[in-house]
Amino acid sequence: MRTLLALLLLTGTAWAETPREHTDTLLSQLRTASTEEDAGEIEAQLRAAWTDAASPALRLLLVRGTRELTEGNVSAAFDSFDAVLDLDPELLEGWRGRAQARLRLGDSAGATHDILEVLRREPRHFAALEDLSRIAEARGDWKSALAAWQKVLDADPHTEGARDRLRELRRRALGEST
Repeated sequence: MRTLLALLLLTGTAWAETPREHTDTLLSQLRTASTEEDAGEIEAQLRAAWTDAASPALRLLLVRGTRELTEGNVSAAFDSFDAVLDLDPELLEGWRGRAQARLRLGDSAGATHDILEVLRREPRHFAALEDLSRIAEARGDWKSALAAWQKVLDADPHTEGARDRLRELRRRALGEST
């Protein structure tokens, strides 16, 4: 009995929340963070949680895909992220990584589809919302870019440069002066 009690005390917080509950907690904390620095730390924890949702083998594929993107080997990155999704179609970072590869390959429609898959699974995914806003902006669809950016701010009010970008998107989408 003492061994069980000691084990529970040592692992208490690990059993307190499911991965989804942990993500929900972090997203709530992100929304109410008091400083940009605090928000940055929470963002990093969320990115880690989304990546940690993968099995070790899939994490290796995610890392490889990210490295390939960084090195400019976009086709290989696409293949890595595509393999992730073949094995686990619920993995947010697989969808987001493949969207980034598709964008670099010039497939904005495919990238948008993949981002929407992320948002279908997690509507508060601030990085995917940023991606969606930038894709709409690249198309010159200022109203969609603004709508997506407003959702970024709902999820992560301390996003770096957020208020300036909001002003610029409002000016372009609605003709409002800055």
